[in-house]
Amino acid sequence: MFSEVIKAAFIKPQIITVRGKDTAVILSYEEYKNLTSPKTSFFDFIQKSPLRDFTLELPERAIEPMRQVEL
Repeated sequence: MFSEVIKAAFIKPQIITVRGKDTAVILSYEEYKNLTSPKTSFFDFIQKSPLRDFTLELPERAIEPMRQVEL
């Protein structure tokens, strides 16, 4: 019986219940490694982005006189 649960965990995580309440999960070792492996930092993510060298062209701002504000 337990070996069947282990085999099924290779397909998808298996939820273990106690008295109808979700209590534990059995998952494959590969999925466990994916969940616990170090995540890529934001800096590394940006460095690897295909848009890294993209230049955003914005229209020039109109120069407007400062408005008067009463304090």
